[in-house]
Amino acid sequence: MKTVRTRPKYSIMNVRGLILIYLLLCILTVLFSRTFFSEALREGRMPGLLHLVVFFTIPVVLLVFLGASAISLFQDIAARRTGSKFNARLLGYFITVVVFAAAPVTIITGLSVSELMRFWRTVNTDAALAASQSFALDTYSGHIQRFEVLIRETDFGALLSGDGGNTLPAGLAAAQDFEPGEDGAWTPRAFAGDEQRRLSVPPSLQQGYIPREKPRDAGLIRYVTYPARNRLRVITYNLGDDFDQGMDAIENEENHFEILNSLVANLRPLFIFFYGVFFLPTMLMTVIIAISITRKVTQPIVELTEATRRVAEGDFSIQILARRGDELGLLIRSFNAMVQDLEKSRAALVKAEKISIWQNMAQQLAHEIKNPLTPIKLSAERVLRRWQNKPEEIGEILESSMLAIIQETEGLSTLLTEFRTLSKPMEPSQSWTKLREAVEEAAGPYRSSYPRVEFNTAHIGDDISVKIDKHRLSQVLTNLIINAIDAMSGKGIIEIRTDLVKKRESRYCRLSIRDTGKGITRQEGNLIFTPYFTTKESGTGLGLPIVERIVNDHGGIIWFNSAEGMGTTFFIDLPVNESSLAPDQPPGSSLPQVIKP
Repeated sequence: MKTVRTRPKYSIMNVRGLILIYLLLCILTVLFSRTFFSEALREGRMPGLLHLVVFFTIPVVLLVFLGASAISLFQDIAARRTGSKFNARLLGYFITVVVFAAAPVTIITGLSVSELMRFWRTVNTDAALAASQSFALDTYSGHIQRFEVLIRETDFGALLSGDGGNTLPAGLAAAQDFEPGEDGAWTPRAFAGDEQRRLSVPPSLQQGYIPREKPRDAGLIRYVTYPARNRLRVITYNLGDDFDQGMDAIENEENHFEILNSLVANLRPLFIFFYGVFFLPTMLMTVIIAISITRKVTQPIVELTEATRRVAEGDFSIQILARRGDELGLLIRSFNAMVQDLEKSRAALVKAEKISIWQNMAQQLAHEIKNPLTPIKLSAERVLRRWQNKPEEIGEILESSMLAIIQETEGLSTLLTEFRTLSKPMEPSQSWTKLREAVEEAAGPYRSSYPRVEFNTAHIGDDISVKIDKHRLSQVLTNLIINAIDAMSGKGIIEIRTDLVKKRESRYCRLSIRDTGKGITRQEGNLIFTPYFTTKESGTGLGLPIVERIVNDHGGIIWFNSAEGMGTTFFIDLPVNESSLAPDQPPGSSLPQVIKP
């Protein structure tokens, strides 16, 4: 029984594998996108070549899959395969839905980007930054002026000697004197103010304002003076803890605004870039999944159509294997039940036909036996009459009459032997027979007897064994080889080859014997396995029926494919030894397409 699976015959890649690749590429993109976003927002520049390669890997890979799927679909349409147009229409509906769903998002996003660019151009960030910087400078100048007033008006000598107390005027953070030591280095002498501002060495020996160094001078202004010959004084002014933070914020925001202005200038290319990286792959993935879905939806219908066509051609052994959860499961089960009912009905008809055939065989056998009995009887009567009338002359006819009797008797013996072979039950052999050895032994005698016949056995596997009695296999091969030689009138090519096939859970060896003879007409093909039907003058018409019987009794099937003037190929499927299978033989190997008579 042949089966058809309701799944696509070809697939570039299943949806699960495609989604897995998509997720892996997304992870890779996320890892690289961190670097890209940090550089884009920190430096305001477009992505480099490495980022372009990584980001556009996903769309390119998806475009390759989409292109391959589209090519296979176009090939189906060009070849006019069943269901290809329906598949294309259904895919067109999916793509239309995707386009209509994506169009509003694309348009709205584009308009939003344009509006954002227009709004950003109306914001005068330069003026705001200039004003904040001017305000910061004015504030700093005010602190300098106050510091200078405090330096002039404060009696630091009294403060540092303790006579004036240890409280500094508002605004001053600390005052500290240094004097040279014995080694010439300046050492601390007196201090007043915040202990956190105490210094171990003078920050500078140059009189005047000291350049601010962070973090030492964070929020401070320091001034160096020499109140006496061997004395250095450092006066510290407090700007406040928020002054430097504010200045840093102004500088940072200025850099950010410069980056934003750069990004605004490249916003449209960036929008196209992000659209191609993130939105386009989603659309491509949707289309590819739509292609897979349309195949899964249409394939059961296509297989059901193909199975219906085969049933219409007379093949009632077809059965459809539906997938789990298939929405067409009820229809497929009904179809299988209908085909099984038709098969049972045909079996009943075949049984009745076989009874009729056996009746015809009996009549034909009686006729075939009766025909040689007449010359046997005539020869015996002729000898008897000569013996009765002229016994001395019996030698003149004795040899010819006896030879005629012997010849006809041998014909009867051959006829009865073939009939017995066809009619008696066969015990299938359980031994494995090497196919190449059997073919070479069967073809050997005919290679030398028919030098104008070329035997091609190069495509027979060396290690293939079939489960059939060696004598029976030789009988099958000999009969088919003789028929091929007769069809070619002793001149042509006979090609014998093997192929490994799998049907359901069983593995078979497909033996094919092809000749370049005259071929078999359709009328003859309908009767070729019918007992006593023959196109040969000396044939008994039991050769091919015996071959069919041997093959069937050993668990195999036989059929042929022929065209007038082109030759004939007989196919035989026999159970194969599991060890004969190649290691890379796929478990789902399908049958080649052949035409049965």
